[in-house]
Amino acid sequence: MQLFYIREFEGNTCVLGEEESWHCTRVLRLREGAQIDLTDGNGKFYQGILTKVHHKGCLVQITQVIPHDQSNNSKLHVAIAPTKNIERLEWFLEKATEIGIDEITPLICEHSERKTVKVQRLEKVIVSAMKQSLKCWLPILNEPIDFRGFLSKSFTGQKFIAWCETGHESELHSIYQKNADVLILIGPEGDFSKNEVELAMKSGFTPITLGESRLRTETAGIVACHTIGLMNRLE
Repeated sequence: MQLFYIREFEGNTCVLGEEESWHCTRVLRLREGAQIDLTDGNGKFYQGILTKVHHKGCLVQITQVIPHDQSNNSKLHVAIAPTKNIERLEWFLEKATEIGIDEITPLICEHSERKTVKVQRLEKVIVSAMKQSLKCWLPILNEPIDFRGFLSKSFTGQKFIAWCETGHESELHSIYQKNADVLILIGPEGDFSKNEVELAMKSGFTPITLGESRLRTETAGIVACHTIGLMNRLE
């Protein structure tokens, strides 16, 4: 199954974006009359027929709408410090989207070696991962924000900060309440500063550990996503 991503509709028709149209015409070599599968990234799959084929914009007639209910309605939000090597952050975004995540915020911390990211480039990684894993929910990718600014935002649900300085933090799986909305903070290569951890705790975050091993930033993010996803699937 080849899945295409569409952003906008006009009635029962839509136009594939340039990248999607290029893939449709130049890579798959589809022609008018071909049936294709699509998603809007908002919980629906579609089937459609190509009515006009052009490498800069294919016209699609929608023939069927297929709503898709999430098996679990809880939301997973990971705020993660961008890695110095941007490819490691891209890897996290790809795998987290495949596993299941609802929202991602690049978090600029005291020890962050990377202070900026190109959100448009990262969005392309997420869209590609959504299509590859045949999902119809596109995770929200927020603009980068500094640590203090992020803590000032409201969030309803469980809040954790991954930190292993003292060795007495609780394991994520032991304190996460199944099917609850959850926000998890993942620090940079140099970890969160003690000041940041203290500020987070004052804002209602609980320090956690993700295991005995010292994990890279992107690996810690994946472990967090997998742990929450697995716990919510277990009976």
